Amino acid sequence: MEIIVAENAGFCFGVNRAVEKTLHELEDKTKEIYSYGPLIHNNQAVENLENKGLHTIYNLDDVKSGKIIIRSHGLSKDISEEILNMNLELVDCTCPYVLSIHKKVEQFSKKGYDIVIIGDKNHPEIIGINSYCENKAYIINTEDEAYELPYLDRVCLVSQTTNTMEKFKKLTSIVEIKSNNIEVFNTICNATKIRQESTLKVAQMVNAMIVIGGKHSSNTQKLVEISRKYCDNVYHIETIKDLSLQEIQKFNKIGITAGASTPSWLIKEAILTMDNLNKDEMMEAIESSFTKIHRGDIIKGTILYVTENELMININYKSDGIVAKSEASNDDNINLKEAYKVGDEIDVYVLKFDDGEGNVVLSIKRVDDLKVWDDLEEIFKNKETIECKVINVVKGGLIALVKGINAFIPASHVSVNYVSKLDGFKGKNLMVRIIDIDRNKKRIILSRKEVEKEELEVKKAELWENLVVDDIVTGVVQRLTDFGAFVDLGGVDGLIHISDLSWLRVKHPSDVLKVGDKVEVKILALDKEKNRISLGLKQTLEEPWEIFKRNVSEGDTVEGKVVNLLDFGAFIRLKEGVDGLLHVSQISKEHVNKPSDVLKVGDIIKVKVIEINDEDRRISLSTKDESTDDEEVIEETKPEKNDEIIKNEEFDTTVEDIINNNK
Repeated sequence: MEIIVAENAGFCFGVNRAVEKTLHELEDKTKEIYSYGPLIHNNQAVENLENKGLHTIYNLDDVKSGKIIIRSHGLSKDISEEILNMNLELVDCTCPYVLSIHKKVEQFSKKGYDIVIIGDKNHPEIIGINSYCENKAYIINTEDEAYELPYLDRVCLVSQTTNTMEKFKKLTSIVEIKSNNIEVFNTICNATKIRQESTLKVAQMVNAMIVIGGKHSSNTQKLVEISRKYCDNVYHIETIKDLSLQEIQKFNKIGITAGASTPSWLIKEAILTMDNLNKDEMMEAIESSFTKIHRGDIIKGTILYVTENELMININYKSDGIVAKSEASNDDNINLKEAYKVGDEIDVYVLKFDDGEGNVVLSIKRVDDLKVWDDLEEIFKNKETIECKVINVVKGGLIALVKGINAFIPASHVSVNYVSKLDGFKGKNLMVRIIDIDRNKKRIILSRKEVEKEELEVKKAELWENLVVDDIVTGVVQRLTDFGAFVDLGGVDGLIHISDLSWLRVKHPSDVLKVGDKVEVKILALDKEKNRISLGLKQTLEEPWEIFKRNVSEGDTVEGKVVNLLDFGAFIRLKEGVDGLLHVSQISKEHVNKPSDVLKVGDIIKVKVIEINDEDRRISLSTKDESTDDEEVIEETKPEKNDEIIKNEEFDTTVEDIINNNK
């Protein structure tokens, strides 16, 4: 009988992290430790933790104090907030890969995207993810469910971390025809992918497959599915007790794999129980499964001792590993004895297998460098923002540090606005987006403009929500055209048409405003679909006619300025900004042939208001001698019907005329 053990089997990083953190918390005997739901999907591992003092709960009613552990699958946002509101201590053991999905879903949901999740709607991981978009996600797990989706404007698609790549690709291709604007994120955990690939490889080589893992474990069930595609005899067991040893003996080649929630001791127990069937081959398989390393691998190790010049590391290999001081840190002055302690668990990079004395040569600083590049590539892939610090100004752009690595910001990507001088950015911290990355060439290109564009879109959306017709708002004049002035209201531009700049006739907007002026304007009309906002400046001011009516009555003598001369009379502009008609017959007791014989444009004269016609907004004026007795006053002559009558707003005078004539 030949035994083949999958190269990658058992605890993944997220599960291992959750178990280790829980074991650490259980060391505190002064407080009760609770897990909200089973910590992981493995009954034996959970039972082992409960024997050490962990209490598994499904609601918070009976918990008054202590610590609540959030399991590796994550928890609904509202339940996490309830725990904090109860003043209970919260220990978050959610897998970092799941946390990144929470962040992504919440980010895109706030931008107005519809969220589509590929996965089992009843799985705790999916329930938790859905809570970060207010439980409004479309959850699909089959092709039929994907085809039933409605047409969606903007979509953010993510996956349950334990899905198979085949299923993800198939359902994604269907969702893509449901939207013209879709952001697809492959959130299948890398550890899941590796285990599935290892299982596929082994299943193709054997007569029977043994899959060890919890019956409710999604990632274990996926390994079973994959195994059944390539092998006719598949046995899904939680422990070796579930397996018929008599039945398994009839196969020549047997493959063994385990889900990400399966502890190593369960795998070892299964193999040791089968020891009598094929002891030598089975133990050889176990050894190769748990001690195999390759150059370039990143593995975990435990510090055995520390000297001034090196660290000795136990890496669970046939020989220990050595980290020289030069490979421990980029800081040449590091004190190894202060930085590292015996018993610390650290990640190390395998440089080579033999240093000449049989020890494996390892590096710590290369792990850090690789992790940074991994992080940056993930940030680039997910189109996330990241903070950088500008350290220098060079030809064509800026040099910035991002996670300690040099990056370049082209001048065209410094801002959405044109920037003539870049010196002011030196030393500043900026939120940017990675728009290009090449690990091999050590090249990273950043953009602040892309972040600003998104910020402006969010700002515009918020502004549109708060704009109301007839509201008075404040803005800044951005540019002037022949037909009006454009005003920035804080991210959205509105137009003051030339006719709405002043109650008086305006030849050009520059007669009233200049670029940079801060103005209060009234919202006249809104068209969100066409992104148009009509504004009024004159509507924020009292109309000149109303001021005139309040200040002047018939019979009052007032001062005015001659602004226009016609054959039938002169138009006089009063201080309120309204024009009155001084008919030729009202200029003097003596006969006047035409107004230009006695008056000229620009003259300042006193006039008597002899009539105010509120309905037609007309004012009749007179300059006849006011001291003459009533009996001697020649009857006031009103314009004949065939005389040309022109309303105030139609006079061919402008703001510029008034300014020039006052000089």
